[in-house]
Amino acid sequence: MLKISNLVKEYNDFSLNCSMEIQPGCITGLIGRNGAGKSTTFKAVLGLIHMDGGSVEILGKDAASLTAQDRQKLGIVLSDSGFSTAFTLKDVFHILKNMYREFDSDWFLAQCRHYKLPENKKIKDFSTGMRAKLKLLVALCHNASLLILDEPTVGLDVMVRDEVLDMLRNYMEEDENRSILISSHISSDLESLCDDFYMIHEGKILLHEETDVLLGDYAVLKMEPEQFERTDKKYMIKYKKESYGYRCLTDQRQFYLENYPDIVVEKGNIDDLIVMMIGGTKL
Repeated sequence: MLKISNLVKEYNDFSLNCSMEIQPGCITGLIGRNGAGKSTTFKAVLGLIHMDGGSVEILGKDAASLTAQDRQKLGIVLSDSGFSTAFTLKDVFHILKNMYREFDSDWFLAQCRHYKLPENKKIKDFSTGMRAKLKLLVALCHNASLLILDEPTVGLDVMVRDEVLDMLRNYMEEDENRSILISSHISSDLESLCDDFYMIHEGKILLHEETDVLLGDYAVLKMEPEQFERTDKKYMIKYKKESYGYRCLTDQRQFYLENYPDIVVEKGNIDDLIVMMIGGTKL
């Protein structure tokens, strides 16, 4: 569905060089700190900034050769883009109707009513949650095969985030061949939504893992100095010195549960992964 091979983008103070692949029927999360390269990757993939090297294939074609008709199969949400805030929902409706060949006008209007988006109010007067829902509805309204979503839930309260995630789940349930590439700073959103993850830091992919493996096999080990010294470290990925001793990241949780019952073994999550992979020291 989407294949990124050695994508390079050079700035004076930042260098991006990454590879990723999003499979049909999968929701893939791109995680990392602010400035890690998530938005740069998205913009390069979409041709919004020039690539300095590498290649991108979208829907089986080189991205540079996509036709206007091909691009109709993409649904995009970027954090710094959208319709003019002077437009009303009616204005957006007429633009979409003329823009997309497969625009589902009945579905779009029904969803706008369902999510209580005001028909005659200008977008500048929409709440943050209303704007987020509108952006996503625009991405979903024309039978897209691939969604590329950059921080679609940023700044939203927990109830609105839940509605947005439900919209994405429904989208995937309607067609098993659809795919989503999504970035978010809210780890709980991605853990409940994504099939796999890529972690990016300083423009490089540090890790690619399936969600089931991440949540099932990864763990944080907490131990005192003497425990750390006598514990087998062959399955430890990173460690951090703490006031009580050491905190370690492993991808072999069961090994430490079975062989070291006296140390604390906590199930991993995305926040732990980011903190330890970026801030930890390699053994």
